[in-house]
Amino acid sequence: MSEFRGIPVITTGTKYQTEQGFAAIKNGVKAREERQRAPREPKPSWLKARVPMGERFENLRATVREHRLATVCEEAKCPNIGECWNAGTATLMLMGEVCTRACRFCAVDTGNPRGWLDADEPANAARTVELMGLRYVVLTSVNRDDLEDGGAAHFAACVREIKRLCPETAVEALTPDFQGVLADVETVVDSGLEVFAQNVETVRRLTHPVRDPRASYEQTLAVLAHAKRHRPGVLTKTSLMLGLGETDAEILETLDDLRGIGVDLLTLGQYLRPTVNHLPVALFVAPEEFERYRAAALERGFLECVAGPLVRSSYRAGSQLRAARAAVGGGVDL
Repeated sequence: MSEFRGIPVITTGTKYQTEQGFAAIKNGVKAREERQRAPREPKPSWLKARVPMGERFENLRATVREHRLATVCEEAKCPNIGECWNAGTATLMLMGEVCTRACRFCAVDTGNPRGWLDADEPANAARTVELMGLRYVVLTSVNRDDLEDGGAAHFAACVREIKRLCPETAVEALTPDFQGVLADVETVVDSGLEVFAQNVETVRRLTHPVRDPRASYEQTLAVLAHAKRHRPGVLTKTSLMLGLGETDAEILETLDDLRGIGVDLLTLGQYLRPTVNHLPVALFVAPEEFERYRAAALERGFLECVAGPLVRSSYRAGSQLRAARAAVGGGVDL
């Protein structure tokens, strides 16, 4: 018996057994010898992350340690953790650490949780937000295609409990696509959140093989479009990774598609290969190119676009909301 991420596991090749009793594949994709031999791409200087520091960051880190709280920010070793925590923003992962899908850009473990859910998670998530004193929280999750509603009701319960305990905290839900079931999208959108997000990830041509076959470009657009139609006052958001082999024209076409369905907020970041078994980086996009794409997004009517090599979906999420509210004349007190 060994441990993986602090959980006792039984190692059987590339698989392990979770504490809940189901099998999963480490890092989401199986190792292959030819991938192991492939050279790693040298990273340019602009991809060096800043060392996290600051009084609020140190206080939050102490709180997280003391109460044994879990955040995506730490577990994913996000390069922006210092800036986000100092701004009172953090990201929490819901519904476990095992995904039912196997996207080739993502190192989340893959398996079938067989309906397992933590009934205490809504209360624990709200307690985490309260203890950390967050002004803005992003709730994200693995895909849970094993659940009848994809986990929509659980997502909504977490949002409602956070709003009950911390009514001044703004909540963003970065959700699965719920297999395109629009009633499940409505369940989350109606939960009291400020921002509904679903990531398109890449341009139409590269959706497969980048994303799992159960995901699609059109399905993500349909989810985002319905969220905006169902509750126009909720901001919609998505994220795009660059450096997977997309062309300039394809990026701009994607921006047009997203604005065509009313998406309000956008983040653009560099794809970084998590392991040698994942898709290789086709190009390291220079910072000035990210600035050009940000300008193109704002010209198309996005209320805010955060773009840069180290940008991730949740980066500067609170400031995006403030900018969006300012743009439409709403309150900005976050």
